[in-house]
Amino acid sequence: MTITLAVDCMGGDHGPAVIVPAVIDFLQRDADCHVICVGREDDLRPHLANAGSGLAERWSIHHAAEVVGMDESVSSALRNKKDSSMRVMANLVKEGKADAAVSAGNTGALMAISRFVLKTLPGIDRPAIASILPTMKGHTYVLDLGANVDCTAEHLQQFGIMGAMLVAALEHDERPRVGLLNIGEEEIKGNEVVKRASELLRVSGLNFIGNVEGDDIYKGTADVVVCDGFVGNVALKTSEGLAQMIRVFLRQEFSRNIFTRIAGLIAMPVLNAFRARVDHRRYNGASLLGLKGVVVKSHGSADSFAFRHALTRAAEAARERLPEKIAASVAVALEKMEPVPTLCD
Repeated sequence: MTITLAVDCMGGDHGPAVIVPAVIDFLQRDADCHVICVGREDDLRPHLANAGSGLAERWSIHHAAEVVGMDESVSSALRNKKDSSMRVMANLVKEGKADAAVSAGNTGALMAISRFVLKTLPGIDRPAIASILPTMKGHTYVLDLGANVDCTAEHLQQFGIMGAMLVAALEHDERPRVGLLNIGEEEIKGNEVVKRASELLRVSGLNFIGNVEGDDIYKGTADVVVCDGFVGNVALKTSEGLAQMIRVFLRQEFSRNIFTRIAGLIAMPVLNAFRARVDHRRYNGASLLGLKGVVVKSHGSADSFAFRHALTRAAEAARERLPEKIAASVAVALEKMEPVPTLCD
């Protein structure tokens, strides 16, 4: 099955200089994909000159005259830049000319444009950002990671359903464990929204294991961790900061004197293996779930290695027809769901 990706080559901190080499690397590794490089043609062609004749028929350029800045307001990107690389990329998915879209650009603008152009699936009120975090047992999917700061219990239930379908499609696990991020495992813990969300998730037909705490994310207690965007983004950024601190501390300790430097040389294979295992670049690529199309957001500062992984995630989601599976699962869950008793009943 041939998959076509529309790629915003102008987005992110580095633009074509990083994204185009990632596209070339991706095409060399995945023979069943075609990439439409969206952006200013004059900026893209010099970088694509390195693609080689063997890939010439598997990439194309779709000119877009405008670029959405990383700090640009969402309203400006949505209303004033209809020929931006981000907007054109989304339109290609809507028109069926591409199976998925990938961008490293402005997250708020990408979410707004994708929602405006592609619309949300039936039964989904708000799209959510879902990404992978490493755990002691492999990895887990967490959502929402920042798209929705204020959520209702119904939104959290929808996130759980979408996350479960994401794992089912990409990991081929039909009954992934879904946990609700809370300040304690007990049902009485949390605010009223989280308590209500727990009740809704219990009757949703998912393999809901109840509340999970922050440390459960990295223990691998759940395959899907559900939270609102405020909590999710704080957890993600805290994790990234902790990883950076550990790297700095290790470097400082191994460079203190001649003996620690020798110890560092001896431990280098272990350190390299550890670095590869927790390398955040391998987990790059957050899915914007709940849309009528596959959209993947890469980290804005991603290098070519990281951006290639985002492309791979988009291709996998498109092959598995993820939006269709989410729509079907939401419809079934809403049909089967029984009314949840409240204190007034």
